[in-house]
Amino acid sequence: MTINSRIILLSLLAAPLGQTTWASEDRQPALLSLETISDEHYLPDFSFAGFRNGLSELPRASGTVVRVDDFGAEPNDKIDDSKAVLAAIEHATTIDGPVVVRFSPGTYRISEVLRIERSDLVLQGAGRGDGGTTLFFPRPLNQVDKSESLKELRQYLVKLDKRQVEPAKNLNDYFSEYSWSGGFIWIQKPGTRPAPYLVEYDPDIPKLGDIVSGKRGEQEIVLAAKPKLKVGDIVQVQWINRTGPDAAIIKSLYGSKSKRAGSHHWSFPERPLVRQTSRVAQIDGTRVRLADPLLHDAGSSIPAQLAEWDGLKHIGIEDLHLAFPESPFFGHHMERGYNGIYFTSAFDSWARNLRVTNADSGILSYNSANLTFKDILSEGSRRAHYAVHMGNVHNVLAENVTIMNPVLHSLTFNTQSTKCVYKNAEVFATPTLDQHAGANHQNLYDNVTLHIQAARTDEGPVTPVFDGSGAGYWQPGHGAYNTTWNLRVLITGGAYADEVVTVQGLDEGPMARIIGLHGNRKFELDYRPAPYVELLNEELRSVPSLYDYQKNQRLQARASTP
Repeated sequence: MTINSRIILLSLLAAPLGQTTWASEDRQPALLSLETISDEHYLPDFSFAGFRNGLSELPRASGTVVRVDDFGAEPNDKIDDSKAVLAAIEHATTIDGPVVVRFSPGTYRISEVLRIERSDLVLQGAGRGDGGTTLFFPRPLNQVDKSESLKELRQYLVKLDKRQVEPAKNLNDYFSEYSWSGGFIWIQKPGTRPAPYLVEYDPDIPKLGDIVSGKRGEQEIVLAAKPKLKVGDIVQVQWINRTGPDAAIIKSLYGSKSKRAGSHHWSFPERPLVRQTSRVAQIDGTRVRLADPLLHDAGSSIPAQLAEWDGLKHIGIEDLHLAFPESPFFGHHMERGYNGIYFTSAFDSWARNLRVTNADSGILSYNSANLTFKDILSEGSRRAHYAVHMGNVHNVLAENVTIMNPVLHSLTFNTQSTKCVYKNAEVFATPTLDQHAGANHQNLYDNVTLHIQAARTDEGPVTPVFDGSGAGYWQPGHGAYNTTWNLRVLITGGAYADEVVTVQGLDEGPMARIIGLHGNRKFELDYRPAPYVELLNEELRSVPSLYDYQKNQRLQARASTP
């Protein structure tokens, strides 16, 4: 039996008796409604992603207003405004309480990095469209970033000889540090570390205690001793693998495919393999209730600990057009650093109503949690690396993302991203769902639309929708319970209306859930390893968004609790 046949058979078996996956009724997926299937095929609650775990709308910017024009910035005069804007941000850091750094309508020229290093600060323009605010960055980061912030990454690239080698293009050079790091709007608490690269830079972990017990999907943990904590503290649950390739945390990540795990899953015995940054919701002696459910069991069988987390809160970037000049594309990992926003060490923060033109990467995120990126438009003629990126982050929500420009990794879950969500995204050029290896798991593609051309093969038309990547030492492509929900694939060419198109994901990860793959053709699915599949070739009208469905269920449960 072929992989396609096995997947289709699994989809048929998952359907309620008397129906097939080809029906067009508005059925609720069995994964939600049948207890026996839910027990066997765990589905995470993704609704905790985003600002304040989805329980609050993004706040209106409030507080003391600092106008950049008052510090000498003047829009539309084609004179560099960097010093004036930096002076405004520096002044804002001296103000107690929330502060809004505000730009007038028009275009400002910026040729220095705008660093945000305090909490409760919003960078705000007058809108992303006509009559709004444009920040124009004429030069790339590799010319203007003179800081030591990426020193460790630069040393790592050289030490491990990380190169882009393409002999046909006469290309053999070190990766650019700006391929996945840095931005002209750079959010980072001083002294923090975006991501671990070299062991010699690993700090002592500020451990709060060992976890005696905790169950995946539940919010309570029990510590070995009463912790020095208070409600509202931001902490990090850390699963550290000190026992090698057969560790229980690897088996929890990959199940029966745990033997495929690359060496980075056990090569760093003092470095967390899985991190979950969360808020303390309740304390009762040694019992601590977190604001969101545990990713894995914790206790004697799967050791875990609780540690401090240090970062910024309530950072907002909103109502702006970030524009870069048209310039050549020099190749994958050769980006010069036309990067928009770099979120690192941020919690309960956001970017909304943004337009990004000709960026190498529009929004990059690391070492953060509870972020919301909402109403983001990526456009331009030059090929980009990332549009909206999630890596080393937890509970990040990207909602209403529209990608018009060619992007190598359109919608990406990168290394150690967990419980992250792309909701209501639409990709019009070179779309890929990139699960980038490195213990990324329990992430959700939710109600996503892809416009894509099929390729002709001897076996018929195919389209590689799921196109994961990442180094071999971090494989498989993803861990358990990555979910694709209500994916709409619109074939723009390469397949006749009466042909069946094979949607490919040839090197992904185990225990994926693919529910409601549909579009303007009939599809087969070739996803490896074989996932749990339901409602192939059906649109999920009854539950179009899993995130919204789960959040509504959670809010109703909260409202009914005495």
